[in-house]
Amino acid sequence: MYWKTVQGTLFIDDLNAFLQKLIALSDEYEVTIQAMNAEKIAGLSHIELAIKKARRAFESDNNVARDMGVEILRYASGKRQIVEAFSIGVKEGKISVAFLVLGDKDKVDIALHVLDSMISKHEVIAYSNNKEDTITSHFDISTEETDAIGVSRIPDIVLERVSLVDILK
Repeated sequence: MYWKTVQGTLFIDDLNAFLQKLIALSDEYEVTIQAMNAEKIAGLSHIELAIKKARRAFESDNNVARDMGVEILRYASGKRQIVEAFSIGVKEGKISVAFLVLGDKDKVDIALHVLDSMISKHEVIAYSNNKEDTITSHFDISTEETDAIGVSRIPDIVLERVSLVDILK
C-alpha cells in the first residue's frame, strides 16, 4: 500500500465540517485520509510504525477499527481504545497537522495536491523540544523515564508506546 504525508498548519473553524470534507475527499479519490495533530507526533518513524502495526492488524484480522485510518490513529496515539485514539486527531483552531494519505499511487498524489491547497506547508512532523511537554503528557512519559534515559530519547519512548498498544490493557 502506497502512502505519503503532507504537513503544515491550518485553521479549523468547524471540526465536523472539516472532517466531512476529508471523508468526501477520501471517497472521491478512493484513498484513506487521516489527519493527526502534529504536535503529538514524534517524527516520521512514529507514523511509519503506526502504519506498519495497523496494516499487520488488518492482515492478521486483529484490527479493532473497521477503518484503516482509525486503526492507524489508534496506534499513533498509543491508545487501545478508539475513543481515546481521537486524542491525537485534529481540533478546532490553529493547528499543526499531518495528513496521511494511503491508497493507489496516482490517487494518493491527486488527493495530496488537494490537501496541499488547504494548508500552509512546512515541517511539523519532526520531533523538536517544543513538542516535549505535549508528547510527554499525551503518552504518559514520566520524569523518571526521561531522567533515566534522557529527554533526547522521548521519540524512542513514543515508539515503545506505539509498539505496546496491543499488549497493554
